[in-house]
Amino acid sequence: MTKPKRLALITYGVIILIVSSLLVAELLVLRLPTQLHLPPQQQVQTINPLVGIHTRLAGVGDEAYIQRTLEQVREMGASWIVELFPWSYVQPRSRYGYDWTGADMIVQHARRQGLQVVARLDIVPEWARPPRTTDRYLDPDHYVDYANYVVAFAERYRPHDVHHLIIWNEPNLSFEWGERPPDPGAYAALLKVVYPRVKAAVPDAIVVAGGLSPGQSLGDGTVRMDDMQYLASLYHAGAAPYFDQWAVHAYGGQMPPDTDPAPEVVNFRRIELVHALMDASGDTDKPLIITEGGWNDHPRWAAAVQPAERIRWTIAAYELARAYDWLEAVCFWQFSTPFATRSYPDNWNFVAPDGTPRVIYLAVQQYARGWE
Repeated sequence: MTKPKRLALITYGVIILIVSSLLVAELLVLRLPTQLHLPPQQQVQTINPLVGIHTRLAGVGDEAYIQRTLEQVREMGASWIVELFPWSYVQPRSRYGYDWTGADMIVQHARRQGLQVVARLDIVPEWARPPRTTDRYLDPDHYVDYANYVVAFAERYRPHDVHHLIIWNEPNLSFEWGERPPDPGAYAALLKVVYPRVKAAVPDAIVVAGGLSPGQSLGDGTVRMDDMQYLASLYHAGAAPYFDQWAVHAYGGQMPPDTDPAPEVVNFRRIELVHALMDASGDTDKPLIITEGGWNDHPRWAAAVQPAERIRWTIAAYELARAYDWLEAVCFWQFSTPFATRSYPDNWNFVAPDGTPRVIYLAVQQYARGWE
């Protein structure tokens, strides 16, 4: 062999070694823990242990911001948070290896503030879906991959007292089901894959069926399937043994929380219709948990209410919830976002993006902390 050929082979071998080392290092880095700066253990002071809120911390990555936000949640008197932990963030490149950096930061800081975490688990990584599909598209070929993620999450955060695992979000919406018509049978099949795997790994985990978009069908059921119809179809598909709790989205519309429920009306007490349907289906003992809901007070949005109404009705809803012995928590949408949209979504917030409490925050704080 000539000297140039030997040099070429040596160079090629070195390149292969370097590339292999980089690939191995990349996988190892995904597993390396990040040093967090955790404060002393805190405890929530509240007169109503059902008070909760939906946070929006996934993808922020700023530990100081996350700590400050969760401190404010505790100081408001909320005991519960719902937070999204996207599958695409934890396994962005393949089914091999996990990057828990962002999830660790949120879970550990939440627990230091004395908060109970309800984990919403969805958002599909690009490798686990066909080309030109949305990140809500999950097909049966990847149900097992998704179940593996849920199991890994449950095992990792069980020592941090994270028990509640929400399997998907609003699957009765085309948007949340990957721009496909809602399919209760397919969602039931997903639960049937996930539930046994989770229970085998973490028996005391609470598998929560994903909250539905409340209201009647849109687009003949292709855009949204009526939530009550969807729930009934899930029972017909044999889903009952494959979830421990049902998540509900209790948006109040433009009505007070004590307005009577009706199938054609979206209001806070629609949760009673959900509970009645579950009761009639033999699921009397399964609790519900509100993972989204509330009122919006944007001055120029047609579906909004007056700020004073929002304050009164939010507090009244938290108080009304205490009468439901089948309801575990009320986590309204939403605490804050790290950015402003300068449109009506900003007016779901309890706290401005810069951390300034809105009046709704101060009013709930006064109620939940029992201040006169």
